[in-house]
Amino acid sequence: MSALLRTPLTLAIGAVLLVVLVMSSFVVVPETRQAIILRLNEPYGGPINAYQRGERYGNTGAGVIFRIPFIDQIVWVDKRVLDIELDNQPVLSTDQLRLEVDAFARFRVVDPLRMFKTVRSEAEARSSLERLFGSALRNELGKVPFATLLSPERGEVMDKIQNALQVRATQMGVEIVDVRIKHADLPEGSPLDSAYDRMRTARGQEAATIRAQGARDAQIIRANAEAERARIYAQAFNKDPQFYDFYRAMQSYRSTFVADQQGKGSSSIILSPQNSYLREFMGQR
Repeated sequence: MSALLRTPLTLAIGAVLLVVLVMSSFVVVPETRQAIILRLNEPYGGPINAYQRGERYGNTGAGVIFRIPFIDQIVWVDKRVLDIELDNQPVLSTDQLRLEVDAFARFRVVDPLRMFKTVRSEAEARSSLERLFGSALRNELGKVPFATLLSPERGEVMDKIQNALQVRATQMGVEIVDVRIKHADLPEGSPLDSAYDRMRTARGQEAATIRAQGARDAQIIRANAEAERARIYAQAFNKDPQFYDFYRAMQSYRSTFVADQQGKGSSSIILSPQNSYLREFMGQR
């Protein structure tokens, strides 16, 4: 038996088993990942290289750790900022417009132990966050009209969505870093055509209102101008009524006796010398 144990084959097998045992006993935790040791499927100790706000690379808990081979298991959790993408989410706004919204959220697992106890894995956490994100998106966008998404108030809506999502994400040990809407538009087909028709009708009504206001303002301006002209004429007449009568008579004579260049001198008029119309010719003022 002792001779058998000293054979080269046996020694080689023993060396291989020893190497496998040693390699299974030590694990390298990278800077970008967090580790949870499971002993008999239950968390053993705290998370290794857990996220700490404000930490710097090189001063974390990353490095080589020891585990009991074939007994201890390791659950890996990403330490970096992760993302969730939602495409073509149906949303009904307060003005009864059906929208298709593309949005994304950024999150980080800050408590891997709580995440494991709640959803057991990073993949399940991501799946749960997608459902919660979609629900928060529909709830908040359903409280505002479509025009809000095209205005500066859009940022406030994003903050409300992030806060609503954070309340549920905290229960899973997750921090929501950011929430943004990439695209929001009406679906193709009759909803989009109907929206365009409503927009055209609204703009037509607005244009008609502006034209009516302009016409009203023009009438007011013309009336004020006519009143001002009459006032100026009245003031001029009151200053020198005789000169005003003379001036008006000269204008009338020009219109009556002087035709255009082609028919100049062709006008004829027969009046009594005592006619008041000719008083300026007779020097009677």
